[in-house]
Formats: sequence, structure tokens, C-alpha cells
Amino acid sequence: MLIDPRILIAHGGIEKSFEKGQVIFREEEEANYYYQISKGSVKMFNLNRDSKEFIQGIFKSGDCFGEPPLFINEKYPASAVAIEDTSIIRLCKLSFFKILTHYPEIQTGLLTQFAQRIYNKAVTAKEIINNTPELRIMGFLKTYKKQNHNLDEKILIPYTRQEIANFTGLRVETVIRTLSKMKDENKVAIINRKLVY
Repeated sequence: MLIDPRILIAHGGIEKSFEKGQVIFREEEEANYYYQISKGSVKMFNLNRDSKEFIQGIFKSGDCFGEPPLFINEKYPASAVAIEDTSIIRLCKLSFFKILTHYPEIQTGLLTQFAQRIYNKAVTAKEIINNTPELRIMGFLKTYKKQNHNLDEKILIPYTRQEIANFTGLRVETVIRTLSKMKDENKVAIINRKLVY
């Protein structure tokens, strides 16, 4: 849900630049700000004890991220890092809630976005728990296409094998082996080392 940047700035929002790899917030930090990406992209992720990464989401220009904890006074459940040079409008929590009070259509849009994210997480959790590596990867690819409103045509999947592993909870070697098998069965294509589904 994109909030008009002019509204954010008028309520005290500040545009900040983050270099590729720079941390925006860390897991377990207090959630005090609303973040909206003007340009670039951000990854939210968790690390387990073995430093294996699990990607919670990748957000791009026009997306907001990290806002659910603002509503329930919880800490951030994941860390966020810029995955390219990125500009973000940051707005304090109190001002964010004032916007929601004054603009009910923004509030409705955010509720719809929350519902979609919760739904996607439930689908992803079901696929991770119950499915084979191939079904996990297929589920991930289908969800990506649905989120990008492109269910009918083949599209380039902009994620590396490692990122797909981090999204699905698989080892990268398993992803590589499974994608190779799927390619042989014409379920995916690999063109110039890029995945097409």
C-alpha cells in the first residue's frame, strides 16, 4: 500500500538513503517507525543458530515494510537490510497513526495488504511443512507470479538459487538439484543461467 510521499513528508517523514548491505533495523529492536521505499529494495530475514538465512520478504519501490509490530507494540520479528542502494521515507509511529486516522482509505488499503501477507504466510508455511522440495519451489514460484499479477505467461524469476533456498527453507544444493530436474521435465526453463517460470 503506497501512501502518497507528500502526505508522509507533510506529517514529518524524512527520506533517508541506505547503501547496499546497510542494516535498516535489526530483529528484536523496538518498532518505532513506518518505512516506505522510494527507490531500491529491502530484504527482511531471520538467521538461525547456524547463520542460515530465512527470507521473510523482499520489498521494492513503493512498498512499505516492518509495519505490523507498530500496531501491537512488539519488537521487529526480523532484520531488514538494503539489497541495493535504497531511499526510504521514515515516519515516526505517532505520525503514522495520525495519517491512518485522517485518511480512512489508507487504513483500508493497509488492512487489505495485511490480510494478503497473512494469507501468503499461511500458504508458504503449509508448503514448507508438508511438501517435497519440488512442491515447495513450485509453490514459491506460483506465489511470486500471483503477487506480480502474471499467472498466464512465463516470466523471469529475479531470485538467485540461494535466495530461493532462503525463502523455502531448503539447502541451496537441494534447490539446484531440484531445478535441474524440473528443467529436464519442462516445468521451468533456464535461459542464460536465469530461471524462467
